[in-house]
Amino acid sequence: MDWSDHALWWPEKNMWLTRTRSTLDQCGVHADALLHFTPMHKILRVQLPDLRYLDMRVDFSIKTFSAVAQVAKELGIRHPEELSFSKPLESHHLKYNYLDTPKKRLCEPAAPQPHPARNGHVPADTNTFIASGSPAGSTGSLDKSPFVCVTPGRCAPIASTPVNSPSVNSSTLKRNGFGSNGHLGYSPNVTSSSSTEYLNGAGLDSTLAQNPPTPSQEARRHLIRPKSLVEKARMNVAWLDSSLSIMEQGIREHDTLCLRFKFYVFYDLNPKYDAIRINQIYEQAKWQLLNEEIDCTEEEMLMFAALQLQVKLQANQPQPQNETNGASPSPIDDDIDAALNNLQTTLEGSSINSYSNDITQVPELRDQLRFLKPKRFTIKAYKKYWFTCRDLHLYIYKTKEEMMAGENPVFNINLKGCEVTPDVNITYSKYVIKLEVPSPEGMSEMYIRCEDETQYARWMACCRLAAKGRSLADSSYETEKQTILDFLNLQRPSEQPVINPSSLDIQVEDFIAPKYLKKSKGKLTQRILEAHANVKDLSLVEAKMNYIKAWQLLPEYGIALFVVKFMNSRKEELLGVGYNRIMKMDINSGDHQKTWRFNTMKAWNVNWENKHMMVQFEEENIVFSCLSADCKVIHEFIGGYIFLSTRSKDASQTLNEELFHKLTGGWS
Repeated sequence: MDWSDHALWWPEKNMWLTRTRSTLDQCGVHADALLHFTPMHKILRVQLPDLRYLDMRVDFSIKTFSAVAQVAKELGIRHPEELSFSKPLESHHLKYNYLDTPKKRLCEPAAPQPHPARNGHVPADTNTFIASGSPAGSTGSLDKSPFVCVTPGRCAPIASTPVNSPSVNSSTLKRNGFGSNGHLGYSPNVTSSSSTEYLNGAGLDSTLAQNPPTPSQEARRHLIRPKSLVEKARMNVAWLDSSLSIMEQGIREHDTLCLRFKFYVFYDLNPKYDAIRINQIYEQAKWQLLNEEIDCTEEEMLMFAALQLQVKLQANQPQPQNETNGASPSPIDDDIDAALNNLQTTLEGSSINSYSNDITQVPELRDQLRFLKPKRFTIKAYKKYWFTCRDLHLYIYKTKEEMMAGENPVFNINLKGCEVTPDVNITYSKYVIKLEVPSPEGMSEMYIRCEDETQYARWMACCRLAAKGRSLADSSYETEKQTILDFLNLQRPSEQPVINPSSLDIQVEDFIAPKYLKKSKGKLTQRILEAHANVKDLSLVEAKMNYIKAWQLLPEYGIALFVVKFMNSRKEELLGVGYNRIMKMDINSGDHQKTWRFNTMKAWNVNWENKHMMVQFEEENIVFSCLSADCKVIHEFIGGYIFLSTRSKDASQTLNEELFHKLTGGWS
């Protein structure tokens, strides 16, 4: 129609010429340069967390962060800062580290190329970056690596997926409820506004808020299942750089990218506005569990399977209008209700955990528990002690009299900064809290065994809050305790299922992770239905929200892993990045060796020449290189979580892209 969407792309320099007021000479373009006059908006095949593919018209010239925000707006997903694009991975990408990839790929036979290289230019790999010193962001990647994460069915490092690719063809999209042309109302000649009107008219909201009856077999075939912690860490190589455009990272029209939740801090999940967002988070959680990207016990797996079955059963049932009961961590109808709710919890918080109503008394928890501090070459045996927790400290006494008299305790444990992990088996009445406490030698392991689930919930909630630096007086203690109890209750199987197993055709492999499929199909079906009796009364949104909340309680939830090598160390180690901390972990067992909290962090930066990252904490500085991905990926995870921590109801709800890039882009 017109040329307004066109811009100049410089293949040799891998960059857009976006400074329209500058002359070509000022941009460094000489007479022998080849420039492409090409549309900035191009068709991108996007795979959603529920494994469906959509062909969407995306701006290839703006930063990936902005492109994701535009895509999320088209799809009706709030808070796009939690999302990002990643390249699809194949199983062979998990066999070696990112830094070892080039030399290993050079030894392999050349992959067939469906399309020739574009004018001799090889697009940059996802995580090959150069430093940027200007607020405009990076100017692109010039270090051409032979490795590139590829779309399903592709092995060539630079090929563009054909429109009628067998991996994501139009019949797949049609089976999933979309247009017969394989597109979702988009064409190169359709403007953005009319596309939005088409989407709304086609009922996209209701479509994406529901699960596909059966996931695309093409998509399922290309799912990869990591077999070790190292392989889980190598999966993070695929994230795109949020500070670069899609085009600068080797993506071309009709290529495939995965839209995934990258940062696991879901702000203000509200069923009134977030039906699509809740469904997509639920789907991402489901596939993480089924692909064993995150571990859980067999009892927990059956609980997740029961909730998934309830979601499936409720999908075709009429749902109550404006349901919010139990569907959100903080159910609210409007801002007034939210304010009243917060006021109530704040006022109640000062005395909610105290044994008396005296607000001047420091809240304290006391109990007789069993304790174990394992030592080498000794038989493990729990011994009974008297415990009291006060002011983030755990005091352990031999007798009740010593505790009441306030004598010197046998153990005095500072819970702030420790790692708290559950070790629960309801069938055998095992309720154990594993503490990993910082010490000069590393992390010391200690185990606390509770008598029943009520006692366990009290102490688990106490330890979790104390590890974050929050005392028993915190208003969230009761909520945390109730969440733990609800999680345990969901795992307790019913004596009798409410559904006859013969009335349902359950494909257990769609509900249970492969490592738990050793039992017969009939027995697994029976156990799923027994667990389902606990959740049979949940509505569709309640079942999804309970699934998400249970997923968030798993020990490995939200931990992005990387293979790193610390300065002055020759061995490879595992680094975990969570929403509030960084952890040094054993590369084989995953045991925590040291934890650094973000609230003690002073600065983080990268030496772009040797790709070393330094993080400064109040207690020490750490320097490491990343082997499984570019160090920019870790930099972006840390900066991204710091950015997300600035969100609040009081702050402006406008997305502050400049702040995000300041924290994640690697320039000052």
